[in-house]
Amino acid sequence: MKYRPIGRSSLKASVVTFGAMGIGGGFRYPDADDAVSVRAVRAALDRGINVIDTAPVYGFGHSEEVIGEAIRGRRDDVIVATKCGLWWGDDEGSYRFTWDGHAVKRNLSPRTIRIEVEESLRRLGTDRIDIYYTHNPAMPPFMTPIEDTIATLIELRDEGKILTIGASNCPPEDVETYLAHDAIEIVQRRYSLLARGVRDDILPLCASTGLSLHAYSPLANGLLTGAFTRSTPPARAGSRRDDPLFGDRFGAAMDLVEGLTAVASSLGTTPGALAIAYLLASSDAVNVICGIRRESHLDDIIAGAGLDIDASVTAVLDELAQDFEAAAPVTA
Repeated sequence: MKYRPIGRSSLKASVVTFGAMGIGGGFRYPDADDAVSVRAVRAALDRGINVIDTAPVYGFGHSEEVIGEAIRGRRDDVIVATKCGLWWGDDEGSYRFTWDGHAVKRNLSPRTIRIEVEESLRRLGTDRIDIYYTHNPAMPPFMTPIEDTIATLIELRDEGKILTIGASNCPPEDVETYLAHDAIEIVQRRYSLLARGVRDDILPLCASTGLSLHAYSPLANGLLTGAFTRSTPPARAGSRRDDPLFGDRFGAAMDLVEGLTAVASSLGTTPGALAIAYLLASSDAVNVICGIRRESHLDDIIAGAGLDIDASVTAVLDELAQDFEAAAPVTA
């Protein structure tokens, strides 16, 4: 396993992260099995993956509880990342969505952050959180000033309850504000061969300032694993229910997947492993979050972490991605 620093911090992270959204269960992952999830987490640790990424909203605390069970006795071997800001404790905040009967709001007020961090510490069974993200920026009508949010995070860092601050799904101007207060080491955004928007803004900013980019959905909800074909697309359910890659962009995406599969075959690897290696090759600032629900998911991910690709391979994959972007442009 290869390791890279998290921003300018002392944390040394495996280049791939265990993404724990799926182990939270709920309507998006109704077949989640806690025993299977615990085995998957422990197998990942045994194979060198030392970062686990979760959030309270993943199963409304259940993902954190499963992780707490899985890492018991191994806490010092793990970098735990969780989040705040998607709040369902009361009616305060800007309504975002309803999952499993919970009305979830965006709320980054000092009051709710304080509550959330204590609840996460309890569920995880730990005395500190290694990376603590704001899950999404504030949105109208409930707009906590970003400076108030940052001040609370710095207080929690000074108290030792969190070690490193991150921001998820935020625009570059928010990152600049965090940087101005010396209150960020890592940014989390979607990044894959089928979603390369971070190359235009966040990735260059991370590379120039020493921050890390935590890339989520690197396999595009499984599409880049090569598991699906044009004639056998997955059902649009769970995490794929609202994803346009499985709707009006599916045909163009499959053109890319078929090209990716051909390149992977020529290299003696899998499309999933190659898709991960492509992201890692794009910048030393990148760390890749891979959704893992069972031990069998680890093989492609470990292979991708160890796969070195040269500029000629990257160029071919860039061309495939550019063709996809031209055929299926993102619309507002």
